[in-house]
Amino acid sequence: MIVRPQYIDILNTYRDVPLVKILAGIRRCGKSTILEMFKDNLTDSGVLADHIICMRYTSEEFADDMTDKEMYHGIKEKMTDNGRYYLLLDEVQEIEGWEKAVNSLLENANTDIYVTGSNSKLMSSEISTYLSGRYITIPVYTLSFAEYLDFCKPNRLSAKELLADYMQTGGFPIVALGNFKERSAYQIVEGIYSSVITNDITRRHNITNFDLFNRVVKYVVENVGKTFSANAIVKFLKNEGRSLSVESVYNYLEWLEKAFVIYRCQRYDLQGKSVLKTQEKFYLADPSLKYCIMGFNPKSIAAMLENIVYFELRRKGYDVYIGKNENKEIDFVAVLRDERIYVQVCRQLPEESEREIANLLEIRDHYPKYVVTLDEFAGGNINGIKIVHLAEFLLAASY
Repeated sequence: MIVRPQYIDILNTYRDVPLVKILAGIRRCGKSTILEMFKDNLTDSGVLADHIICMRYTSEEFADDMTDKEMYHGIKEKMTDNGRYYLLLDEVQEIEGWEKAVNSLLENANTDIYVTGSNSKLMSSEISTYLSGRYITIPVYTLSFAEYLDFCKPNRLSAKELLADYMQTGGFPIVALGNFKERSAYQIVEGIYSSVITNDITRRHNITNFDLFNRVVKYVVENVGKTFSANAIVKFLKNEGRSLSVESVYNYLEWLEKAFVIYRCQRYDLQGKSVLKTQEKFYLADPSLKYCIMGFNPKSIAAMLENIVYFELRRKGYDVYIGKNENKEIDFVAVLRDERIYVQVCRQLPEESEREIANLLEIRDHYPKYVVTLDEFAGGNINGIKIVHLAEFLLAASY
């Protein structure tokens, strides 16, 4: 088991804080393994093994109709004294009303509670009702490039050589650990994707026209890194002879978000200093999701570069927006407390970078500005704008 210290550090930061810690992310991104790592961390710090209660609610030993009361009493039975218990509860959304049980355990027992989940039930209004102000969501993503390198050890390839594999087969831990060929990797990811679509979306929301839903998904996948609206999707479908309401498109996008398949990136007006509600972009939880659906095409790499940079900024704790500076676009404005950075992404120098640099030069502040590229000759700076190779940017400890 390869440790992902970033997440263990976050969990330790909130250890014994009276909040429910919710690890949320797409299926198979590593949430369950992080709980196992944290269990080992607790044991190493002196917590007695019988005071760490681990429950996995996808196990066949739990009936589909388990109630929240049964969940509560099942855990309480394992608490045999008044000492502090650490509850590690995996995939809790499978239990209807789980938030009631967790709230009772938080209020009525000496507990520190950690839960994981993969779909919209972690985002439901019931959480706000029963756990209002008493939970924190910790997003879990597929592997960063730095983590990917750890998973691929030992390997004689250089970081830049492994970057090509990372961009092509993605960061699902099961794929990285298995060192699979492209075809096998995409088959595995397709299985993960199908499980998400079937269990977390179509079945949960009773989607009857799966073909139409799947066409919307394909449109989003084809347009990763591009701004579009629900109206644009409706118009596109109409041109194909299909009919779908704007409201249905909004629902589909929301359900994909809540299953952590896509992530919404809003636009930020640098002049008006406000978040705009139109022409958002969507990014996929992992690049391999695009390739398992559409097949790998080297021409699609440019869009996926943005996808990879977006999630690296998210992993480092930034709130990430598309920048709008009058009629110019900045790929990313990343904000962390009082700091911010500006990032443009391009595949090659110099032909693709001139516009990117020009757009950054028009921003009249002194926050760091980057052009991130795959060009082998990346390095140095132009008028204070740092030109960095994608591998260097992804492996930087900070910006």
